[in-house]
Amino acid sequence: MFNVESMQEIEAINRIAGRLGKKAPIALRVNPDVDPMTHPYISTGLKENKFGLDIKDALSYYVKIASLPNITIRGVDCHIGSQLTDVSPFIDALKKIRTLINDLQKNGIEISYLDLGGGLGITYHDEMPPEPKEYATAVLEVLRGLNLKLIFEPGRAIVGNAGILLAKVIYIKHSGSKQFVIIDAAMNDLIRPALYHSYHAIKPVIRRDAESFIVDVVGPICESSDFIAKERSLPEVSQGDLLAIMSAGAYGFAMSSNYNSRVKACEVLVDGEQMHIIRERESYEDLIKGERIPDFIALGRKTS
Repeated sequence: MFNVESMQEIEAINRIAGRLGKKAPIALRVNPDVDPMTHPYISTGLKENKFGLDIKDALSYYVKIASLPNITIRGVDCHIGSQLTDVSPFIDALKKIRTLINDLQKNGIEISYLDLGGGLGITYHDEMPPEPKEYATAVLEVLRGLNLKLIFEPGRAIVGNAGILLAKVIYIKHSGSKQFVIIDAAMNDLIRPALYHSYHAIKPVIRRDAESFIVDVVGPICESSDFIAKERSLPEVSQGDLLAIMSAGAYGFAMSSNYNSRVKACEVLVDGEQMHIIRERESYEDLIKGERIPDFIALGRKTS
């Protein structure tokens, strides 16, 4: 199944399918121009976002596609953003999609599935996202009477709060009125705070009665954006203490990098009292495994 967003993609699929003697099943991703009320970097359903085809033009696209010999129309796709904490944007988008589906049917174009994407939020701090049941009930109410297969991509709602990033305190730094807790995890391990200014709760692994202080929790990378939290109240910690950075299960490892020649952390699956290493920590050798030094450098030859 091909989920496409432009006529250029569709025409290319049509050519390739024809060359292979196939009929390619496709769905169009439509952009309903709905404000998901989330961070602008993870908003995907407004007309200024790069994703999807303007829903106002979608019918004409479907009519054109229906005439192509090597394409079979199967569905409609829509994804309006991530970390939504209210059902109403989903419903606003669905109402527009319902109108589109009705128009498609009037033009003799039947679809068999509707992919509503993901976006349902989780609790990072004090958010109160809707429960999946509330979301499902609202969706079914809008789509009542349509004989369609519904596809959801819950992603973050499943794994977001299932993962933590474990970090060790390596230094405590006092600079005037500021106090920095420097840890061995950094923006390369969890880029969301630097990229989105996102909130991740931070908890000492070993709880103890201790006075709390306002601190910045930062990594050792030479970037001012290398922080996990700023102006955060945290119980007093000492060098060597372990901190749990919560809600790292979504977009944590997937967005990690080797920036600053840092190796990626290992991944550990915890099952009750059992733990299993499911991805080994990288080594320095892993970082340079694919590198090659040209002969003129290795042998000290001149370039001219």
